[in-house]
Amino acid sequence: MYKYGSTQSASVLRKHVARKHWLEAAAASSARYLHNTDGNRAESKPVVFRKRKFIPQEPSKVSDGCLPPQVGVVICGGGIMGASVAYHLALLGWGKNTLLIEQESIAAKKPWSGSGLVGRFESGYTELKLSEYTTQLIKEFTKKGLRTGWRQVGSLNLARTYDRMISFKRMKTQGVAWNIPWEMLSPEECKEKCPLIKVDDILGGLWIPDDGVCEPHLVCDSFLEEAKRMGVQVVEHCAVKKIRATDGKVSQVDTTSGDVKCDFFVNCTGFWAREVGTLSKPKIKIPLRAVEHHYLRTKPFEGISPMNPFVRDFDGRVYFREKEGGVLAGGFEREAKVSLEDGVIPLSQKERVFPPDWDHFHDILDELLKRVPILKTVNLDKLTNVLQAVSPDCKWIMGESPEIENYYVSAGMKTIGVSSAGGIGRALADLIVNGSTSLDIHILDVSRFLGLHNNRKFLTDRCKEVPGKHYQIAYPFDEFKTGRNLRMSPIYPALKEAGAVFGQTMGYERPSYFDQKDKRDEFGMPSFRIAETNTFGKPPWFDIVASEYNACRERVGLADYSSFTKYDLWSKDNEVVDLLQYLCSNDVDVPVGSIIHTGMQNEYGGYENDCSLARLTDTHYMMIAPTIQQTRSMSWIRKKMPSHLRSGVSISDVTSMYTAICIMGPYSRVLLSELTDTDLSPNNFPFFTYTELDVGLANGIRALNITHTGELGYVLYIPNEYALHVYERLYQSGHKYGIQHAGYYATRSLRIEKFYAFWGQDLDTNTTPLECGRSWRVKFNKPIDFIGRAALQKQREEGVKRMYVQLLLNDHDHEVDVWCWGNEPIYRDGKYCGMTTTTGYGFTLEKQVCLGFVRNVDAEGNELPVTNEFVLSGHYEVEVAGMRFEAKVNLHSPNLPTKFPDKEREAYHATRDKPVQADLLSYTKPVGRHTNQ
Repeated sequence: MYKYGSTQSASVLRKHVARKHWLEAAAASSARYLHNTDGNRAESKPVVFRKRKFIPQEPSKVSDGCLPPQVGVVICGGGIMGASVAYHLALLGWGKNTLLIEQESIAAKKPWSGSGLVGRFESGYTELKLSEYTTQLIKEFTKKGLRTGWRQVGSLNLARTYDRMISFKRMKTQGVAWNIPWEMLSPEECKEKCPLIKVDDILGGLWIPDDGVCEPHLVCDSFLEEAKRMGVQVVEHCAVKKIRATDGKVSQVDTTSGDVKCDFFVNCTGFWAREVGTLSKPKIKIPLRAVEHHYLRTKPFEGISPMNPFVRDFDGRVYFREKEGGVLAGGFEREAKVSLEDGVIPLSQKERVFPPDWDHFHDILDELLKRVPILKTVNLDKLTNVLQAVSPDCKWIMGESPEIENYYVSAGMKTIGVSSAGGIGRALADLIVNGSTSLDIHILDVSRFLGLHNNRKFLTDRCKEVPGKHYQIAYPFDEFKTGRNLRMSPIYPALKEAGAVFGQTMGYERPSYFDQKDKRDEFGMPSFRIAETNTFGKPPWFDIVASEYNACRERVGLADYSSFTKYDLWSKDNEVVDLLQYLCSNDVDVPVGSIIHTGMQNEYGGYENDCSLARLTDTHYMMIAPTIQQTRSMSWIRKKMPSHLRSGVSISDVTSMYTAICIMGPYSRVLLSELTDTDLSPNNFPFFTYTELDVGLANGIRALNITHTGELGYVLYIPNEYALHVYERLYQSGHKYGIQHAGYYATRSLRIEKFYAFWGQDLDTNTTPLECGRSWRVKFNKPIDFIGRAALQKQREEGVKRMYVQLLLNDHDHEVDVWCWGNEPIYRDGKYCGMTTTTGYGFTLEKQVCLGFVRNVDAEGNELPVTNEFVLSGHYEVEVAGMRFEAKVNLHSPNLPTKFPDKEREAYHATRDKPVQADLLSYTKPVGRHTNQ
């Protein structure tokens, strides 16, 4: 029987020891919100928000354990997230109208339930800024004399492999833009920072001096103490029974201690967030799953300093820190353990602590002993096995629910709740009080999920994989292995037979590229293969994607666009036109059969959606939007729909009703003409219009004369029952034209080379049309005022402070140099001026192509207007993993040769019955930021 406190040998420890999930407690907020939208070092400026109509009222006086009859905000959950939201609401003047309820006793929460790391090592800009704000806030708390346990010990991040070092170098270059003093260290310098570690197998490290450690339970207590001082009421032993909504908005919360009317509800219930989401009607989808997490504690020993840095050995999947004179250590196994298969989380914290599983922990222990040899001889205190809640995509969950207005969520903080709590608390408070926040949070928004993500079986499978991603190298286009083969178009089997290697987006299997090698399994059946890049240099799929790209440019490429979000919007009279005119910045009142590309802006002019609208009839539109907008767009439309239009406009999500096949390339019209009786000549079916076609034996196919990549071609939206027939006819008839399948990587390269911006990659809620060269799509003179018009008019008068550009790297050798993969710093005349957003290799230009934004910041840090002259007059460089490459800047994509421009289409249409010639006429036409729509 193993006894705590005894000195153990390495062999005994290898048999027993623990893994840890580093927190779920966390931090706070204050008056300054650290923010800039694309990584600029310019000082943050106050943001003027549109205030909510809700006016706080003096709450009813209540005694302990009793609820007031009405408050402004009810926060459910007394952990660090709920405490942070309460504190920040109080800072904004809503303290006396905020009620926090907790199902247990807050004092009963245990101090050992987190590692206490407060750091900024995050791969995403949004997560990093939220963590950065938290760190600053905890420092301020400490200066004020509040208990936090804060020590700025720094974090030491170790690398055993070349690719890990590249990853660190990429983060260090980003640190320039993100204003973080990160330093690359040699193995010897790592040893100097932490004498306890063994360094003979590492290549180097990344040192972050501003990181530190704290005691999460103390930070939580300080949040609550300050919140209560500013008027927040806290009621313990009070559980939620039901959240009620009236006219789609939160109106009342029923609890075990009584009912309370309210205007806002915030679900900060951690493990129970998913279950609490079921207590409303409609239910709120909050996909979370609790997994076991071990961490190891030792008795105090000589030789460890209280200022020992927080050490992470990413390649060993382990970490450790000093705690109370000993070591607190843990790690992240490749597959986590899910104990509660029914998903029911015990109420008592005591019941949420499971027996330590030494066998499951032994791999983590081996790596800890390898990295910290002194652990072989010290006294072990305990190995603790507790639950931690994770989301299915390894990211935090926050924001307003798409199902009910004024219902907010903060959950899924993994092991770093204390690192994120301050920033998330501030962001949610801003959203509640002001209606928006200055930081773009769409990547963390709860509306990024579909119902499938909330399926319990899916969560059980996926969340076993999620913790292992935490310390994994963030290679480009990383894919999950679990939860696959879930959403598939009817042509999926044919694509698999053709050698498709798949990526997944919103649960949809989308071909990334097509590889005929090893496409069959051991039984001779087409195998399911997941796309992998696993490098920061030239990817293994380079030559395959080059071939697909060339087919789209020179012959015919066939791509599956089925994952795109598709809505039908219609009305009896003109209501749908009025609605879209109000939501969209472009003029959508166009002739029937037209396609219009438009943004849906927020009140500050930023993109909430970037979509195409096909006008099918006078009162019927089809909307095509990015895949990741499937939940988000519907939520935005419904919440922004004026009350007088709600009964007249119908909206239906038809994403799963249609298979979308895009054929693109100079022979696309010739090919489609062979399969339909419709005249496809430019006069009858011009570019950027819609018509309904028969194709082969199928009818009712919505055909759009666009491709979203800049090539000539069509997107066919095919009723699912006809999809396989149409696909087979297209592919069979296309053989004589050299048809070839094209995956997402090839079409992505096409659009980057053509300088097309995509929402969620280049555009976000802080990006306006004027900043990305789309001002011509904003119709200021529309008869109906649209959302964001005033902000855009002001920006037009004052000038934009950043501009979307294309950069072509010179002297970059794509065979040996590290590639650009996004978030690389851009320098103008040697001075940092912006970041790249989307990057890729241009197969026609034969160069690395970077898209991104540049700014004009003076010596005092003031942002000045950015003009075309400013952009074009500078000398540019892009820094890639520590190496700068000279770059040529473009405001429009350079001319790319294309076989058949619109004016030549009629000529080649006549070749449909003639042999295809290789020396067809060549033509060059200008393309750029504007020409895709």
